[in-house]
Amino acid sequence: MQLSGIHHVAIICSDYPRSKRFYTQVLGLRVLAEVYRQARGSYKLDLALPDGGQLELFSFPDPPPRPSYPEACGLRHLAFSVQDIDACVSELQAQGIAVEPVRVDEYTGRRFTFCADPDDLPIEFYERA
Repeated sequence: MQLSGIHHVAIICSDYPRSKRFYTQVLGLRVLAEVYRQARGSYKLDLALPDGGQLELFSFPDPPPRPSYPEACGLRHLAFSVQDIDACVSELQAQGIAVEPVRVDEYTGRRFTFCADPDDLPIEFYERA
């Protein structure tokens, strides 16, 4: 078996309209498909990532909360690469998103920062070389 990349990342949200707005309007991801699944009482939103991958956003009635922040077993955070970390921070703050101070990766020397999505999932923005 030879893996060729990540096809998608799936996220379950607690407030579908709020999360949809965050991922489409704040982060600017393009909607590929949106389906309401009547039998499950849930939405599934497929979003395009710039590299060809996808992010799937799900809503389910009464999902359990995230166990701890951010060190629970499972997905630790979602990281996006950006060209300019300062421009990214400015754009997020202009949208009313709280952003952590920019830090420098001690191993790569690259700059990065975090914010949280509407369900407190840590979102990292990592500056490309």
